[in-house]
Amino acid sequence: MAPTTTARKRKAVTRDSPEADEVVLSDSGSDFENGLLDGILSQDEDEDEYESDLEEDIDDDGNKTESSGTDVDEVIVNGLSLAHSEKGVQPNGLGQTLSGFANSDIEEQAADMNKTSDGENKSNYKVAQDANGNPRYIYNPIDPVYDSDDSDAPATANTIGNIPLSFYDSYPHIGYDINGKRISRPAKGEALDALLDSIDVPKGWTGLTDPATGQPLELSQEELEVLRRIQMNEVPEEGYDMYLSTVEYFTSEMEIMPLSAAPEPKRRFVPSKHEAKRVMKIVRAIREGRILPYKPPAEEDEDEHGLKTYDIWANEAPRPDHPMNVPAPKLPPPGYDESYHPPPEYLPDALEKKAWEEADEEEKAKEYLPTNHDSLRKVPGYEKFLKEKFERCLDLYLAPRVRRNKLNIDPESLLPKLPSPEELRPFPTTCAIVFRGHEGRVRSLAIDPSGVWLASGGDDGTIKIWELLTGRQVWSVRLDDDDAVNVVRWRPGNDAFILSAAGGENLYLIVPPITDPETEANSREVVDAGWGYAANGSTNGAPKKEPAAHWARPGSRQEDEGVLVKIILRNTIKVISWHRRGEYFATVSPQGQTSAVAIHTLSKHFTQLPFRKLKGLAQTAQFHPLKPIFFVATQRMIRSYDLSKQELLKIIQPGARWISSFDLHPGGDNLIVGSYDKRLLWHDLDLSVRPYKTLRYHQKAIRAVKFHQGGLPLFADASDDGTIQIFHGKVVGDLMENATIVPLKVLRGHQVKKELGVLDIDWHPREPWCVSAGADGTCRLWA
Repeated sequence: MAPTTTARKRKAVTRDSPEADEVVLSDSGSDFENGLLDGILSQDEDEDEYESDLEEDIDDDGNKTESSGTDVDEVIVNGLSLAHSEKGVQPNGLGQTLSGFANSDIEEQAADMNKTSDGENKSNYKVAQDANGNPRYIYNPIDPVYDSDDSDAPATANTIGNIPLSFYDSYPHIGYDINGKRISRPAKGEALDALLDSIDVPKGWTGLTDPATGQPLELSQEELEVLRRIQMNEVPEEGYDMYLSTVEYFTSEMEIMPLSAAPEPKRRFVPSKHEAKRVMKIVRAIREGRILPYKPPAEEDEDEHGLKTYDIWANEAPRPDHPMNVPAPKLPPPGYDESYHPPPEYLPDALEKKAWEEADEEEKAKEYLPTNHDSLRKVPGYEKFLKEKFERCLDLYLAPRVRRNKLNIDPESLLPKLPSPEELRPFPTTCAIVFRGHEGRVRSLAIDPSGVWLASGGDDGTIKIWELLTGRQVWSVRLDDDDAVNVVRWRPGNDAFILSAAGGENLYLIVPPITDPETEANSREVVDAGWGYAANGSTNGAPKKEPAAHWARPGSRQEDEGVLVKIILRNTIKVISWHRRGEYFATVSPQGQTSAVAIHTLSKHFTQLPFRKLKGLAQTAQFHPLKPIFFVATQRMIRSYDLSKQELLKIIQPGARWISSFDLHPGGDNLIVGSYDKRLLWHDLDLSVRPYKTLRYHQKAIRAVKFHQGGLPLFADASDDGTIQIFHGKVVGDLMENATIVPLKVLRGHQVKKELGVLDIDWHPREPWCVSAGADGTCRLWA
C-alpha cells in the first residue's frame, strides 16, 4: 500500500505592508465592514463549493492578535500546505502564490503536483469573481483515492453529526458531504411505487430509512445473519466461547517464603525506656498502697444498720370491720379483658356494646371489645389485620423517617409587610426655610393656631416671632438678661392671640403687636380680665395663705412691647401645657417638690398646686384632648388623674429609664413617649399599661415627641444625634385592629453642639409641615 500523504500546514513569515490593515471578506456585504466576526461566516448558495481556511484572531477592539508569533493564512492545495500573508495578498496562479517563499523545494513539489499525466501543467483551481468584482479562486475538490485515511468512508456520508434530520424538513437537502456539497433529498415515489417496491423485495431490504442519508436502509448478508442469531438467542459470532475458564488471581496455597526475607529490626524487640519508667512508677505506687485494685462494694445487710422490718399481715386472719383494723392491700386484678375467655365481669352488656359501637373512633377508650369464646380454635381472625397493615405501609411510605434539618427561613420574611412610604404621602422630606437670629441654642418653638407665625426662644433670653412662609423676623423682645427662655407655647383658639413663655422662675403672658387691632384688643381684654377678679375677691375672714404664685405686671417698658403679665413661681419652669379651651394651663418645675406641678387659671389670675406630694421627679404634664383627664410624667411612670372626681385613674409603665417627653393622640386613646435612653414607645391606653411598640432608631437621647393635631396620621421625634424621625401612625376606630406604625423619613440638617442636637419640634396645625429647634442656634421648616 502506498504511503499516505498527510497535509502538513506550514506558516510563512510575512512582512508588514500598507494593505495589512484592510481585511477583504469575499462574501460579506456592507453590513459587516466594521463588525467583529467570531466563528464561521455562512456563505451564499452559489459559493458552497468554496472552502476557506482563513483563520484570523480578532480581539474585542477589532485588532488582530498574534498567534505563534506571526499571523498567517494557510491554504491547502491537494495535500500541500501553502501559506500566504494575511495582508490581502491573493494568488494569481501557483507561481504568485509561492512568490513569498524562498524554499525552492516547495516550488518544485508544487510544479510536480500540477502536472497531469500528459506532462502538461494544469492548475487545480479556477478563477471567478465575487460580489465586489474581485478575483476569487475556487479549488477543485480533493480526491482522497487510495492514499487517504478516509478511503473506507462512504462517498455520500452525511457530516451533520447528531443534528436531527427534522431540522432540514423545510430545505431541499438533508445535509452536507465531506467536501461541503449538499446532499439532495432522495425522491419519494407515490404510494403505488412504494407498493411495487414492497412486492419485489430485494435482498437485504428492511423497509426502514437510513437517518444519515435519507435513503432506504439495506443490510448486508453478514448483518442479516447477526440479526438472525440475536433473534434466535444464539451467539452473535462464531468461535465465541461463553464459558471460558476462570482466571484465578489468588490461590489457596500457602507460600513458604515470605514477601520480604529481611530480618526483623532489633528496635522492635528493645522496650522503650520512657515506657519502662512509667511502668515502674505505677508498680511502686501499687507496692506502697497508693493505688488499690477495684473491689466491688459489699452488700450491706439491714441488720447492720439496725433496721428491722416486720410483716404485719403474715398471719392475717379475717376480722370484722373496725377503725383500728388495717386490712392487707389488695393486688390489682389481672388484665383479662384481652383474653379469648375473659371473666364475666369483663364482658360488656348490650347497652355498653351499643354505646361502644356508636361512639367515634377517637372517643373510644379501647380499640377492641372483650369477647367470650369457648375455646381457642373458635377465635376468628383479626378483622382489622389488613387495614392496620395497609395503614402501617402508608405511614412508612408517606412519612419516612428522615433527619429533620434546621429550618432555613429568612428573618426578613417573618416581619410584617408594611406599606411603601410612597403610598403614605404627604409627609415632610426636605428643609424649606432656615430661621437664623438667635445667639446660642434655640430651646423651644411653637406655631400659632392660625399657622402663620412661629415663636422661638433661646439661651439669649429673647423671644422672636417669625413669618412661617417667608422666614422673616417680625417681632422680638428680651425677657431677661440672665435667664434663658426654656419654653414658649401659644394659647389655643383663634379668638385671642396670646403667647406664654417661661424664663427661669418667671412665666410671661405676651400679646405681640403684630396682628390686627381688633384681635390685639380682644387678647388684651382676655389677659386683663383676671386683674379685676383678683381685686374683688374676698377671703371671708380666713387667714391668708402663701400663694403658690405671684401674678404681677412686668413694668412699663415690657408692657409697651406687649408683655402684659409676669407670674413668679418658686422654681425654674421647664414645661408649659395649655388646656384645649384656653382657660387653664399647667407648668412643670422638675426641681420643685410640692410645687413641681402647678395649674393656672387665666381668667382669675389664680394658681393652685394639685399635688401635695408627688412620687418621683416631675418631667412633663399634659391635658387630655377630649376628657377632663390630666397626665403627669415622672422619671419612670406616667399617671393619669380624673380632674372632675379628683382621683387616680391609671399608672402607665413605659419601661424607660428616664422619660423626657410625651404627647397624646388627637383621639385620646394612644400616647407616645420619648426617653433619654434612645427609645420611642407607643402606648395603646385601651389595650394595656405596657407599651404596644418600642422603636429604636436614634443613637442618642430623644428630646421631644409630637403628634400632628390637624388630622394627618403623622408623628415625629427629635434627638440629640441631630436627626428628626418622621413616622406614619394610623389609628382606626375598630378595637380589633391595632395601630399601623411605619417609619417614613429621617430629616438631617441640624448640627450637634456640645452633645446636643434637636431640642424641640412642632407641627403645622393643618399642613404636613414641621419645625424644629436646634442647639446650633437655628430653626428649620421641613416640608
